[in-house]
Amino acid sequence: MASPNPHRPDSEKTVGELVFEVTEKTSNLIRDEIELAKTEISEKVTTLVRGSAVGVAAGVFAFLALILLMLAFALGLNSLFFEDQPWAGFLIEAVIFIAIAAGAGAFAYKSFEDTGAPVPTDAIEEAQKTRAILMPGEEDR
Repeated sequence: MASPNPHRPDSEKTVGELVFEVTEKTSNLIRDEIELAKTEISEKVTTLVRGSAVGVAAGVFAFLALILLMLAFALGLNSLFFEDQPWAGFLIEAVIFIAIAAGAGAFAYKSFEDTGAPVPTDAIEEAQKTRAILMPGEEDR
């Protein structure tokens, strides 16, 4: 079948030519939308990767600074209260950090327990509604 003449007015085209033209334009539109989505996602992923790399570097430096602060705190406790027993300041600091870790762990456990499995229930529900509209009378299989 020869492709229809796009320069002919719509009133002179046959139904088959009009259907062919609509199908072709719809196909092109869908392809263009997919390309746009790919480009948009690619740009966002690149930005996220770049930001993540800088965030990791910041986290490493913050971690190193935290180690130095912990050491300074323990040495400060030793010089103020425990000159003869240098281990005491480190022990007090360790107990404080264990208490903080226990609280954070309990919070994380409760958050995971409350959230449940990562199932996209809203998306599944919408897909089922769409299927019911497009295919009335069919039961869920």
